[in-house]
Amino acid sequence: MILETAWLLPCYGLLGAGLTLPWSLRIVRRTGPRPAAYLNILMTVLALVHSCWLLTSIWGQPSQQFEFIWFQAFDLNLACAFDISTISVGAAVMIAVMSLISQVYGLGSLETDWAIARFCALIGFFEAAITGIAFSDSLFFSYALLEMLTLSTYLLVGFWYAQPLVVTAARDAFWTKRVGDLFLLMAVVTLSNLTDSLNFSDLKTWADAPQTIAYFAEHQQFGTLLGLALIAGPLGKCAQFPLHLWLDEAMEGPNPASILRNSVVVGAGAYVLIKFQPVLALFPLAAEVSVVIGAITAIGTSLVAIAQIDMKRALSHSTSAYLGLVFIAVGMQQPDLALGLLFSHGISKALLFLSSGAVMISTMTQDLTEMGGIKTRMPASLVGFIVGSLGLVALIPFGGFWTLLRWEETFWNSDPWLIAIALLVNSITAFGLMRMFALVFLGPTQPKTRRAPEVAWPVALPLVSLTIITLLVPILLPSWEFVDIDLDTVDIWGTVVLSASGLLGFGLGAYIYIKPYETGSSVPMLPKPTRQLWKALQDLLAYDLYVQSIYKYTVVLIVGGGSKFLAWIDRYLVDGSVNFVGFASIFSGESLKYTVTGRLQQYVLTIMIGLILIGFAAFYGLQ
Repeated sequence: MILETAWLLPCYGLLGAGLTLPWSLRIVRRTGPRPAAYLNILMTVLALVHSCWLLTSIWGQPSQQFEFIWFQAFDLNLACAFDISTISVGAAVMIAVMSLISQVYGLGSLETDWAIARFCALIGFFEAAITGIAFSDSLFFSYALLEMLTLSTYLLVGFWYAQPLVVTAARDAFWTKRVGDLFLLMAVVTLSNLTDSLNFSDLKTWADAPQTIAYFAEHQQFGTLLGLALIAGPLGKCAQFPLHLWLDEAMEGPNPASILRNSVVVGAGAYVLIKFQPVLALFPLAAEVSVVIGAITAIGTSLVAIAQIDMKRALSHSTSAYLGLVFIAVGMQQPDLALGLLFSHGISKALLFLSSGAVMISTMTQDLTEMGGIKTRMPASLVGFIVGSLGLVALIPFGGFWTLLRWEETFWNSDPWLIAIALLVNSITAFGLMRMFALVFLGPTQPKTRRAPEVAWPVALPLVSLTIITLLVPILLPSWEFVDIDLDTVDIWGTVVLSASGLLGFGLGAYIYIKPYETGSSVPMLPKPTRQLWKALQDLLAYDLYVQSIYKYTVVLIVGGGSKFLAWIDRYLVDGSVNFVGFASIFSGESLKYTVTGRLQQYVLTIMIGLILIGFAAFYGLQ
């Protein structure tokens, strides 16, 4: 039966990683590293064909679950459960497409890198973990797969491990994620003691049971802590405040990995959070925290993105902003809306990274201040960036418009302040994308862009393919029932307000960055400010709202000072006490050895004196 072969889909990535291992270890030297890429691409193509076949077989059918026992001992029963539904299989198709695009793109961008075999092996490992999360119906195995993603992130960010900045970025990304994973592990252990099964389908039934609702109504503080622990894991995976800085630093890794990371990897954490939604509904305060964190991240990182001069970092902050909207949707108990946001954002953001990566390959820089005037030299990259921007920002008829329009329809009567947040994020994102577009493609040419040709076919082919897919998103969204596109019932005022927010951002960006304000200026810019206020605001945004400095003087200072204090106690009190006992034993032993004379009379006299002293002490003690 075709459904029972679903467990093979994560195995394609693992098999690809295993096949490329000999090349990554340089055992096979004569063929070079390219066969490793070809083998990995072949396994991804097989995964794509298999997932498409599975999708056509289950289309329109209800969700089905099956499991097999992985480990059983006494009362411990760990089952590997699979959830086969249109959404999970569709996610597997999207993962395979994004992985295939990243690998073909990597074949062109890393063709001169002899470590491309190692890169392909890591991408296969990446693909296996994400596909497993898409199908997993077990909280235990989902946690294990999230740990695989953390390890994969560390290895891919630190791909060029000879560079100190890359090593630092990989370390920070790993440990930042581990903070959230630690709290999530506590939640997994707690739920294993409260329920008989850790399957998401069983957890939903358990959460809806009257006795469960009554229990947590009586133990509200415990339930709130459990809900916050469940949020903490996806919080780190999705780069949400206060664990958001790792995604910015992760841009030090290869750009093909950044395509996956900003489209489906961060979405994997949100996907698990969406599965938590029935359990999170038990904890209102935890759901409110999810909304507040999402709102802070969405607005804050959108503002930070418009002050970055690094292309990849600007786009990565935008990723955190849209994942913040996903957190808001989950906290407001709108899982379908969250899935629609993930889908439309993931494809558009992957296209933006592809087009930006093509520009970086041709110009050999990712600094926005060193670019300009390549609109006629790189037409495919230009079209890709425009389509990706329109797909991300809410402009009719692109995919981002329909998901945010459903956002408006959902919260129009109940929570209008959430609509204001979405409109603000949409407008700021449009401004930032217009800023990047003007600085990269328009204006006079710079020294590094004078001879910037269009990229070769391994990069151009996935770029054009993803451009077409992005244009098809409005057709794909209703297929999964993420949105309901009916032109006869579309809210006219909602459409006008939503489109106006995007046009406002684009227009303001064009007014500032396209229209020159200084005669003879090589880069369009505003007049130099006469007050320090604008520079202070610019620095505030450019340095991520000084969050890293705040951590340095709060968390790092407290933890570092506490560790130094504990080290002092260990060295001078604990070790000192042990050393004192040892020194006293040595000193007393060395002193007593001189009392050993071998004379019986002296020993008897010593015993008698001791007994007399003990007797006097006992006598006066009784008095």
